[in-house]
Amino acid sequence: MGYKVAVVGATGNVGREMLDILAERGFPADEVVALASRRSQGTEVSFGDKTLKVKALEGYDFAGTDICLMSAGGNVSKDFSPKIAAQGCVVIDNSSAWRYDADVPLIVPEVNADAVSGFTKKNIIANPNCSTAQLVVALKPLHDAATIKRVVVSTYQSVSGAGKEGMDELFTQSRAVFVADEVEKKKFTKRIAFNVIPHIDVFMEDGSTKEEWKVMAETKKMLDPKIKVTCTAVRVPVFIGHSEAVNIEFEKEITAEEAREILREAPGCLVIDKREDGGYITPYESAGEDATYISRIREDQTVDNGLNIWVVSDNLRKGAALNAVQIAELLVNRGLLKQSRAA
Repeated sequence: MGYKVAVVGATGNVGREMLDILAERGFPADEVVALASRRSQGTEVSFGDKTLKVKALEGYDFAGTDICLMSAGGNVSKDFSPKIAAQGCVVIDNSSAWRYDADVPLIVPEVNADAVSGFTKKNIIANPNCSTAQLVVALKPLHDAATIKRVVVSTYQSVSGAGKEGMDELFTQSRAVFVADEVEKKKFTKRIAFNVIPHIDVFMEDGSTKEEWKVMAETKKMLDPKIKVTCTAVRVPVFIGHSEAVNIEFEKEITAEEAREILREAPGCLVIDKREDGGYITPYESAGEDATYISRIREDQTVDNGLNIWVVSDNLRKGAALNAVQIAELLVNRGLLKQSRAA
């Protein structure tokens, strides 16, 4: 007997990706329900070779539902997730609403799978920020090998991280540039077409943005609170795929070759690192792929035990939908869920 799974926010970029990945990976579900706001009720979405009609989240009865993949934003999650969890359904939430709650595990399965057992406190599990997810997949095996002291990361984040509106804005602005129309900005604070914007999320008192703070706080929660992390988050005119230039300082000596071998063996990582033209991964090639790609592995001669790496991943998949489905698989594989008897 399989499980009953609900996908909330099924009409959004990440929600649709969740449905695709559940089907692709053959998740053991007897029933999958697509949910969204009332205005999307009746919309059709794809699930493998099937078509699902979207139902309204408001008033939906989650009794008998085993897992809810929640991708409807922080405010919706704050309101609905505790109510869903109270009906015995485990919520795997993609927003920032629960990531920093001490009673909610923040999980990347390749990094801290054992922490998932803490979900019983609130019946909620948090998915990390998209830029953090790929970062910790790359950092974890290196930290285990040589103990990371400090990380400096600069992100190059695609517009899909800002949702469909972000992708639409890049498309319409790019077209406007080519036909010499006026370039209008709605979603982003400055023009994104043929430009980069060093500003993601709101500004904080210390001059950092909330996105930069998320990378720091989430890396510490999942990997090690002693690691010092600083980040500059930048939006770039790429549709899908986040990239990161990462400088790492270790307590122990580690060479580039040692790091390359460690990362080649690490779960979720794929090393593409030839020191030649095109011997590295760009976000274009990562789109639609599950791996966290690592390139440009080299020693930093300016500090003791320092490395530079280039990390690229599809932010809609590993940064969001894939990671959520992997958490659901983790619950199933560890026998942490009771199978639905509603089938």
